Amino acid sequence: MNRLGGRLGSWTALLFLLVAAVVTLFPIYMALLNSVKTQGEMLTNILALPSSLEVGNYADAFRKINYFRSLWNTFVVVAVGLAGIILFASMAGYKLSRTPGKLSGFLFGLLVMSTLIPFHSIMITLVKISKELRLQGSAVGLGLLYIGLGVAVAVFLYHGFVKSVPKELDEAAVIDGCGEFRLFFTVILPLLLPITATIAILNTLWMWNDFLLPLLILTDYKSYTLLLSTNMLFGEYNNDWSAILASLVLAMLPVIALYLALQKYILHGIAEGAIKA
Repeated sequence: MNRLGGRLGSWTALLFLLVAAVVTLFPIYMALLNSVKTQGEMLTNILALPSSLEVGNYADAFRKINYFRSLWNTFVVVAVGLAGIILFASMAGYKLSRTPGKLSGFLFGLLVMSTLIPFHSIMITLVKISKELRLQGSAVGLGLLYIGLGVAVAVFLYHGFVKSVPKELDEAAVIDGCGEFRLFFTVILPLLLPITATIAILNTLWMWNDFLLPLLILTDYKSYTLLLSTNMLFGEYNNDWSAILASLVLAMLPVIALYLALQKYILHGIAEGAIKA
């Protein structure tokens, strides 16, 4: 009876995961399918297979969104934001985890509580501050803003993961003459690779796919990210859906490649960071 119940539970879980996978992948399938159709075929029946593959839609999208420039701007935003988040969050998470006490607990709690503040409640203030600091209109400035917005969650994950690193390593490194910074960068940071990979992919997905903050900060079309450049294809009286869908497919290819490269670290990093937090 227990074996039968276990099998039933397994099949139920499998069925649920299959349904979730179909629901998640269906929009991607529709984008791929309709990106190789003519505008007329798409407006006639979005579910039908194309009569011929219109690969010229990708060349058209490539040209209209100035793909390489938009890709470079997006890369700059993600690189600046990711480098800052990993650097500051890893050091803060390590120090807070290794320094127990009321002050450490208060600072950690303050960081975690900041993640509960909705972005929409601070976005006007954020835009005003970015103007005062002359960050508006710059891809680098946008990346710096992402550091402030993303570092709290990263500290939470690092804080939990550091607990799985034996303190004896710290003591041995200090005995060998390592200073605090050398200890962290040569001994501790390499051991944080699983959670670092997790944080990297999660924040890359967030920054790569974000639309609202770039729309508020990037005022010059020459500094537009891929999503903002794609948004320019939407017109008041006409929408070039073939080019729009092809642009979206082109925009998601780099981040899919990154996910496939780092996926083996993601589950392990999240599990370690969350369980030990």
